[in-house]
Amino acid sequence: MKSFEQVLELDKVLQQAAAFTSNETSRGMMLACKPSSDLAQVRAEVEKTDDALRLAMQFGTPPFSGFRNICNSVTRAASGARLSLRDLLDVADLLRQVQSLHSWYGHCSESATSLDYLFSLIVPDDALLSTLDRSIVSEEEIADAASPTLAEIRRKLQRSRSHLRETLDKMVHSKSMQKYLQETTVTLRDGRFVLPVKTEYRGQVAGLIHDTSSSGQTIFIEPMQIVEANNDIRLLESRELEEIDRIMQKLCAAVGAQAPALRRMHETCAELNYYFAKANYAASLKAVKPEISDDGIMELKKARHPLLDQKKAVPIDLALGEVHNALIVTGPNTGGKTVALKTAGLLTAMTMCGFLIPVTDGSRISVFRHILADIGDSQSIEQSLSTFSSHTLNVVEILETADDSTLVLLDELGSGTDPVEGAALAISIIDYLKQLGAKLMVTTHYQELKLYAADTPDVINASCEFDTDAMRPTYRLILGSPGKSNAFAISGQLGMPASILRHAQSLISEENRHFENVIARFDEARKALEQEREEAARLRAQAQQLQEEWQAKRDSIAAEEKEAMERAAAQASRIVESTKAQSNALLDELEQLRRDKEKADFANRVSSAKSDSTQKLRSMYKNANPVLGSTNENGDYVLPRPLQKGDRVLIADLNQEGTIAEPPGQSDFVFVQMGLMKMKIQISRLRLLDKKKAQENDKKKQQRKKGNVSAKIARKGSMELDIRGHACDEGVYEMERFIDSAVLANIGTVTIIHGKGTGLLRKAIQQRLRQMKCVKEFRNGLYGEGEDGVTVVTLR
Repeated sequence: MKSFEQVLELDKVLQQAAAFTSNETSRGMMLACKPSSDLAQVRAEVEKTDDALRLAMQFGTPPFSGFRNICNSVTRAASGARLSLRDLLDVADLLRQVQSLHSWYGHCSESATSLDYLFSLIVPDDALLSTLDRSIVSEEEIADAASPTLAEIRRKLQRSRSHLRETLDKMVHSKSMQKYLQETTVTLRDGRFVLPVKTEYRGQVAGLIHDTSSSGQTIFIEPMQIVEANNDIRLLESRELEEIDRIMQKLCAAVGAQAPALRRMHETCAELNYYFAKANYAASLKAVKPEISDDGIMELKKARHPLLDQKKAVPIDLALGEVHNALIVTGPNTGGKTVALKTAGLLTAMTMCGFLIPVTDGSRISVFRHILADIGDSQSIEQSLSTFSSHTLNVVEILETADDSTLVLLDELGSGTDPVEGAALAISIIDYLKQLGAKLMVTTHYQELKLYAADTPDVINASCEFDTDAMRPTYRLILGSPGKSNAFAISGQLGMPASILRHAQSLISEENRHFENVIARFDEARKALEQEREEAARLRAQAQQLQEEWQAKRDSIAAEEKEAMERAAAQASRIVESTKAQSNALLDELEQLRRDKEKADFANRVSSAKSDSTQKLRSMYKNANPVLGSTNENGDYVLPRPLQKGDRVLIADLNQEGTIAEPPGQSDFVFVQMGLMKMKIQISRLRLLDKKKAQENDKKKQQRKKGNVSAKIARKGSMELDIRGHACDEGVYEMERFIDSAVLANIGTVTIIHGKGTGLLRKAIQQRLRQMKCVKEFRNGLYGEGEDGVTVVTLR
């Protein structure tokens, strides 16, 4: 019997995940991964993979390189063995990997994860890495910087060889020597520089013979002039080899001294690469971490088979172990029954290996002690086993192994023999496994198993949906509904003659035909219910969208209202400042008028100033009321009757009353008498007042006029202003009006009675007096005048 890993194709999943590793050690770990039945271990492994995925998504995958396994090399170095330059370069590659992982983790701001302990084991050895990088150029060459002695020896060698070549070049190019040479080139024999001399001239060139050409026509002679130089070079080369040997011993000793740490760092880097490879594989599947338990409950939501094209795979929902311990999956051939079986088993095995699985949030996986599967055709010609026999042997092994912590997956249970006997045997096997406490999924075409699932409390039917209109499977798994085999429909689609199909249908028993009809009606009702549920979901989503849009509009209106209030507040602030500036300008004009009172045109200028002041005050009033505007403006107003001489009217835009001075003519203008001033005003600006209201307004004006006169007379008589009990700003305002009146009345000295109290009113009054240009000086009252309770002001 094949192992469940082979049956469920877990090995193919491991091969796909191994493609995300960067080194052979991590790849070997991935391929050797086995499902664990230890709940704590499975949770810990899944947590590490999930943390690796979260880190990779937030900070990018760590930079893993293809470092080699250096454990054997460093162990040999620790025992005193000499390593090759290739071995030392592999150690340097590992140290660079450690350095890059340490740097990457240093930039991660993630809170504590289950991988922290692995990163804590990574301690860069910058000194050893620097020594190796400085000392080794390639697999064949030690760098000059490996030691000062080696650098000095190589400099001497370079000078000696250069000097020797110059000497030989001179000899080769001399006319006396050229006739003896076979060719004008310098060659090496046994590491010594020699000249190619013609055999017949061997006696003409003094030196040591090192070699003869294969033809015998050329002999290679080392001239006596360079023998000593060649000896020096050979001596330097010998010293170079000795120094290289010393450097290699030193490097190997340094690596051997760090052997335990290097082995640990290699294992740690490989393990980190293993978990991040799992994370990247999970990202390619859009996999998530399921809820993991060992209570035998499995609930898969939108599960996809990991070996299928994830863009085309149809997600399935599956539940087992909580309400129902057995699931009977029915449906047409090629409808997805076996894929559903393998999906449940493979995702369980992947979770037990520490992988994330392609499901949606809310899925649950149980850890089982055994996963037992009999899927596919196990017919064996060599063992003379039929399909039924091979399936039966597999089931026997399953029955011997199964217990209460087992997931059993059986494909086409009881097939390959008489349908009646096969169905009875299948029901008996299911009952036996249920008694053991196993959780099982079974695929079948037998009607008896469909009825058995419908009548047994802890067994549930499931079907792979088939689109009878399109005559093709949809691969959706429908829980709670038995499926039709649709053999007649599929055969007809494939070209089976209609007469044969009709005859086959007539051979079906009435009971089976009635059962198939019930299933068909049930399936139609289910589809209708699903459509209604989808429509309800659509309407609910639409209502939710409308609610969100309404909420967004309400928030937008509130924001606009707040912004408008802020703009209005800013505009009001600007209006206040503008009004204040214009008020100060009016005060300055009054001060200037007081100074110019002796000039001849003073009266005319006062009249002009009054007119300008009136216009400015009206402008200030309009600016101070930008929203409300003039209270009397009404573009829809129509005179109730034609105007006559003597009518009382209101000038709407000036908010002033007047009397029609002359009968209106044919034009749109009329003369209006306002006090001593007569103005020509457009009729559309006038509002007719009734006589009663005009008389009331006249009485109020007369009363205000009498009050003002009496106040002026009182103030002029006493030249005092009593503002006791006023607030600071009110008192200052009254004081300014009083002094303006005094200036116009040509009064030289006035007294401001503010009282003692807290002294704040006195301080505000005197501070404002310092700023007024019409004030010459002021002082506190003397004994008998009121002392600190009054301020005596002298005007200019």
